[in-house]
Amino acid sequence: MTLRTFLIASWALLSASCQAQQPQGQQDTNRASSWCGELSPDAYRVLREQGTEPRFSGEFWLHDQDGVYVCMSCGARLFDSGTKFKSNSGWPSFFQPEGDTTVDARVDLSHGMRRIEVTCSVCDGHLGHVFEDGPAPTGLRYCINSVALDFVPRDSVDILLKKDPK
Repeated sequence: MTLRTFLIASWALLSASCQAQQPQGQQDTNRASSWCGELSPDAYRVLREQGTEPRFSGEFWLHDQDGVYVCMSCGARLFDSGTKFKSNSGWPSFFQPEGDTTVDARVDLSHGMRRIEVTCSVCDGHLGHVFEDGPAPTGLRYCINSVALDFVPRDSVDILLKKDPK
């Protein structure tokens, strides 16, 4: 298989996957839900298809800079770096979200397990899962895919992010 054939086949698969997400006959003009072409294939697989990146492979699992983690898709504020901790799970882990309404949680029964899925409350993108084995003060571990996140350094937060994510 030539590189050109591989690239065309990859693009066709991604396009088909993107088209399957859109209701037939509807044109999606909202940037927050306009995923295809704006996200990398890995980010699309995680955020729209509830995928998971391999353990210890993500950009932010050992990241320790001061700032705010935001949704890769819509830019909503999700987690403050002050709530990040090393869980040795292979994914970035936080003990609480940025605010009470920044993430949503719902039961996930996929893969023969019962887990709590975490999604962005603004664009409904899949972020990861929350477990009850985290540190004080919450006892929670938000286990989040790096590819679903972007990072804004603390000194740029006021310039780059609105105060209210909604």
